[in-house]
Amino acid sequence: MSQRRRGSYWDLFWKDDGGRVVIWQFPNGFLIGWAVLTVLSLIFNGHVADVLSWLASVSLIIWSVLEITKGADYFRRILGLVVFIAAIMSLLKNL
Repeated sequence: MSQRRRGSYWDLFWKDDGGRVVIWQFPNGFLIGWAVLTVLSLIFNGHVADVLSWLASVSLIIWSVLEITKGADYFRRILGLVVFIAAIMSLLKNL
């Protein structure tokens, strides 16, 4: 039997299943990878910078999909959706 989340919409938006407010968490590997790859893409030039930038975008998209599907609360899921849309639009703009 599954346990249903209880509380107001406000609680569902800001709190996880344990009732803790989870707006900021230590970034996971994909978010750290995005930050590192983005900085490296700014340091290098040419084809290397393009590849690093593309890998950074892919890492950010993976992070956003994980937030959409497994986010601790609705805020993090919506944040993942916004970042996903922005990252896809950015990739399409650069094609």
